[in-house]
Amino acid sequence: MKVTEHIKKANGKTQFSFEILPPLKGQHIQSIFDNIDPLMEFKPPFIDVTYHREEYVFKEVENGLLKKQVVKKRPGTVGICAAIQNKYSVDAIPHILCGGFTKEDTENFLIDLDFLGIENVMALRGDAVKSETYFKPEKEGHSYANELISQINDMNNAVYLDDELQNSSATNFCIGAAAYPEKHMEAPSIDSDIHFLKKKIKNGATYVVTQMFFNNQKYFDFVAKCRKEGITVPIIPGLKPIATKKQLNLIPHRFHVDLPEELIIDIVKCKDNKAVRQVGIEWCIEQSKELQKAGIPVLHYYSMGKSDNIQAIASELF
Repeated sequence: MKVTEHIKKANGKTQFSFEILPPLKGQHIQSIFDNIDPLMEFKPPFIDVTYHREEYVFKEVENGLLKKQVVKKRPGTVGICAAIQNKYSVDAIPHILCGGFTKEDTENFLIDLDFLGIENVMALRGDAVKSETYFKPEKEGHSYANELISQINDMNNAVYLDDELQNSSATNFCIGAAAYPEKHMEAPSIDSDIHFLKKKIKNGATYVVTQMFFNNQKYFDFVAKCRKEGITVPIIPGLKPIATKKQLNLIPHRFHVDLPEELIIDIVKCKDNKAVRQVGIEWCIEQSKELQKAGIPVLHYYSMGKSDNIQAIASELF
């Protein structure tokens, strides 16, 4: 079932969803199931599975020379999605990126998803690889998420890259897009960001999931701006409970979001990460309750491969 259909079917009741990471290469898929199992009691209508592109590492060879090697640390997105749908009968949503994909790669990836009966995709540009300062698209790939969304939408209309194909079948993907209540780090302004979000929706995106935020007012203000600009699709908030003191520095640097002063003070006071984890849970519960009260259709949690704190939050809400 499509995300938009899940929302309609819920008749205004706030639903619970979450995102998982594929395990590191060499780890068993059971590690994924171990983190999903405790969350199934909250009846998630869908589960997102992130996609991790290749990275470049340099290994020393003879004579002290360095050899560039391509590695992929978290493969398996498509296989995990198939396994989730088979094991739990829940819709799995694979992330698909511009980075690391040619248009041909994208088309073949989508064909595989279609054959597996996967009806939803989250279309993202993706980040630059660690060895590059700025995002660099593949030679025959997309530079922006709105271009990727356009290709997915073309396939929904039976339009493939090879225009000589006969009797092409249309796919039927519900396309999700990302949004940034505190603006994307590369955007010059929030208004510019919303301009490009409108482009994603015009090209075929039918729902939006936001970057994490820790101040609900920023989400409410962002939604109000979007509605004023004529954006009517569901805007699903992305939430993450802080779990370690290290994240006080890591989250603002990595995700370019602000942390409320009150939250910072509470975490700094903590003697250890066990106490930090509890502060993070309590803060996220209060965020979630306010969003739930506002009638938000889905609360989406970034689990980052751990489910215990998400379980603690969900047990208070769903």
